[in-house]
Amino acid sequence: MSNSFPLDKIFTIVICTDKPGAEINKKRQETLKVHLDHVEKTIDDILVAGPVLADDGKTVCGSILVYKADRQEAQVMLEADPYFKANIWQDISYNVFYGAAGDAVDGLAYKAFIK
Repeated sequence: MSNSFPLDKIFTIVICTDKPGAEINKKRQETLKVHLDHVEKTIDDILVAGPVLADDGKTVCGSILVYKADRQEAQVMLEADPYFKANIWQDISYNVFYGAAGDAVDGLAYKAFIK
């Protein structure tokens, strides 16, 4: 299989893990409004995004953002996010992937690519 994937099906998933401690939870709450304002401004570049919850289903322990962008563009957008600027994340990973199947890529996108 070739590595020439259709650009409209290339996404970058960003997984951000919060630093531990109550101070980070407080900083997250204090920054929430400006973070959501940023999300609204960049919504056309986001496939899906939201908080990661701990096993209790209530405690926020990170964020996942799936950008409709390559890695460099995703990094620029993330670094403009008030949560990034507030330094709440301990670890950030970027993974570029090809959306081969599912609602977000109109079903079985790989069928148009693989002959």
